[in-house]
Amino acid sequence: MIKIAPSILSANFAALGEAVSKLAAQGADWVHFDVMDGNFVPNITFGPNTCKAIRPLTDLPIDVHLMVEHPSDWIEPFKNAGADILTIHVESAERHLHRALQAIHAAGMKAGVVLNPATPVSTCVHLLSECDLVLLMSVNPGFGGQSFIPETLNKIRALKAEIEARGLHTLIEIDGGVNPDTAKQCVNAGADVLVAGSAVFKADDPAEMIRTLRGS
Repeated sequence: MIKIAPSILSANFAALGEAVSKLAAQGADWVHFDVMDGNFVPNITFGPNTCKAIRPLTDLPIDVHLMVEHPSDWIEPFKNAGADILTIHVESAERHLHRALQAIHAAGMKAGVVLNPATPVSTCVHLLSECDLVLLMSVNPGFGGQSFIPETLNKIRALKAEIEARGLHTLIEIDGGVNPDTAKQCVNAGADVLVAGSAVFKADDPAEMIRTLRGS
């Protein structure tokens, strides 16, 4: 079953709580929570306090994507805020990625790494045994509403082959430019989780859009 993780970065911030509380009824599987620090990417979004505020509004897993420098500093705060999944960029200023993934697991959360569009799959192969998921960015991180980068499809295929060769069950998550057309391509290439922001929150019928994306 393909999982759909709407990114609240594309929601109406003035009615964020209402948007989050509707996601389960609309058919979403996870709530995707983009954290930007203004250093790793040129934007600032949410922090642990926002995560804590929305936690009581949904029973869905909160999937926190850390686009920050020194992500280990944020493991404990997001654990306390109620996050379920924490993913960290291999390109961040984190010298000990393996240890960071173990720390996320020790905190009771699922752990994963994130690769930017220009970062090859080979950079995470040695970490796969510690990853519940790998998030492949299909746009350059920092802003919503960008167009899907087609080369991502080759990265999905390469990553899927590595996962299967090792007999692992690591999920492949795709973030950026996901719409009904690109969703179908990603699923056919081997993706398991689709992050969709604009496609869901700007749709006339978000529930129908989620069904369409999952059925792709």
